[in-house]
Amino acid sequence: MASTTHPSTPRPEPGQPAADHAAAGQSAAHPGHGPHAAGQFAAGQSAQEHPQATAPRPPYGQPPFAQSPYGQRPYAPPLYTPPPTLRERLSREGAGSRLLAWIGGAVTLLGVVLLLILAIQRGWLGPLPRVAVGAVFGGILVGAGAWLHRKPAARTGAFALVATGIATLYLDTVAATSLYDFLPVPAGLAVGLAIAVGGLLLAVKWDSSLLANAVVGGCGVCAPLITWGFSDELVTFLLMIQIATVPVQLRRSWWPLSFTAAIPPLTSALIGVGLRTLPVWAVIAAGVVSAAAAMITLRRNDNEPYSLSVLAVAPLPILVAALVLNRPESVLLAGGTAVVLIATWPIVRGNSGTVAGIAGLVAAMQATVTQFDGGAVLLGEAVVLAFAAKFTRNRFALGGSLAFAVIGGLFALGSEVTPALLVLPHWHPRDLLLSALASAALLLAAAIALPWAAIRLNVVKSASLAPWLPAGLCALYGAAGLVLAASMLVIPGRAGFLVGHTLVTVSWTVVALVLLLRGIEVVALRITGLVLVAAAVAKLVLFDLAALDGLARVGAFLGAGVILLVAGARYARVVASR
Repeated sequence: MASTTHPSTPRPEPGQPAADHAAAGQSAAHPGHGPHAAGQFAAGQSAQEHPQATAPRPPYGQPPFAQSPYGQRPYAPPLYTPPPTLRERLSREGAGSRLLAWIGGAVTLLGVVLLLILAIQRGWLGPLPRVAVGAVFGGILVGAGAWLHRKPAARTGAFALVATGIATLYLDTVAATSLYDFLPVPAGLAVGLAIAVGGLLLAVKWDSSLLANAVVGGCGVCAPLITWGFSDELVTFLLMIQIATVPVQLRRSWWPLSFTAAIPPLTSALIGVGLRTLPVWAVIAAGVVSAAAAMITLRRNDNEPYSLSVLAVAPLPILVAALVLNRPESVLLAGGTAVVLIATWPIVRGNSGTVAGIAGLVAAMQATVTQFDGGAVLLGEAVVLAFAAKFTRNRFALGGSLAFAVIGGLFALGSEVTPALLVLPHWHPRDLLLSALASAALLLAAAIALPWAAIRLNVVKSASLAPWLPAGLCALYGAAGLVLAASMLVIPGRAGFLVGHTLVTVSWTVVALVLLLRGIEVVALRITGLVLVAAAVAKLVLFDLAALDGLARVGAFLGAGVILLVAGARYARVVASR
């Protein structure tokens, strides 16, 4: 019977234990990895005392190995666990008690507010007793919550009581400042800030983001009910709460807190602008503080969605306020906002700078539309943004350029370079022709600059026809308006109109010839040239034949025909030579 022993495994010596024989076999089969290789273990030490030395190391570039009851297996990272659904949260043990506690706290806070309002309406107690009762009640709630927090089973109720008590104290301070004038505004703001900071510090100490959001949300929602309207004092008190949350957000990753703290002042500012009850400085303060708080928070995590949302909507109250002001103040407010935000774009890197830049472009567009009636300035800004996008490699700037070009083109089409200017041979005033000339030139420039920047940034491919079709149509329209406006400026009346259309048709054929010659190696240029030839022929047959008369019609047909003949012969010769 043949032996089954591996040829590289030594046979056991007489009297040698089986374990020693196995270890010796491993040392012989794998030199340098045995239990006594290179002096890894001292005398009297076993392999069990050095498990990291006996475990085989993975090859370079391979994942490490993890121990399991079934042997060694490659390490796999933990799978992503989706957040629990609302049904799963409500079905957890203790969810009912937490829900009841927080609902009870909200109802209690609303009851305190209603009690203060009712006491004011019916003259119960005097102003000072009302403030004193509110302060005592808030202190009792906070003390009761702190006493309950000592027991782990009662901490849900403790959080609800403390949040209700802090909100009661804050609202009591607002009433003492804005309703009864017991405290001057600076002192009231200082006391309110101290109360908000105390509540947030308690939330940090207890490690409860829910408590922090409840404190901020409760104060922000109920404060307008105490101040009897959306005033500058209300916005200032709400901004104090938002400022108090910034250090907490920098220390803890309680990202929803930034959104909770920003919504009350921004909403109050918007409503105050609509009701015309807020001064401009209060609206500007709401936008500036919200934007600054969001950018400070984003320094910890630039991808945090809540702070990015706050940064995006922070300029909204300022822009809405600019809409209801007179033109000079409106342009100054929107333009100043645009300058600040766009200047932030290259300074602050990442998503926060991009969001600020996009908001600045919106403000710049509003200032431009408010100041200027036509679309020439918007088209000029579109060209500048296209070049800026190319040289800074910024695709968001390219998107802003496209938006400016579309809106500016629509304005120009409706007020300056109108279809009537291109079709009807009427007499036009010189000022209108000058504005049409500028708008048409800028429309042509934008139609060229946008596809060029998009190709340079690899947003679209040069062989793709998708960007060239609308850009080509806009370029044809802009070129026709440019030639016609210039012609009617030089030769007023119908004569200038006829000469202009003759030049338009001839110029299209000339440009088509250039594109065809340049497009021997570039497919997109060749296709563009052929499309331009088709457009020139269609214009000859459909428009020039009916609209032009006399020498203008003859000149258009002869000029275009001769150029097309020369183009065909020249193009064929170049292709044959290649």
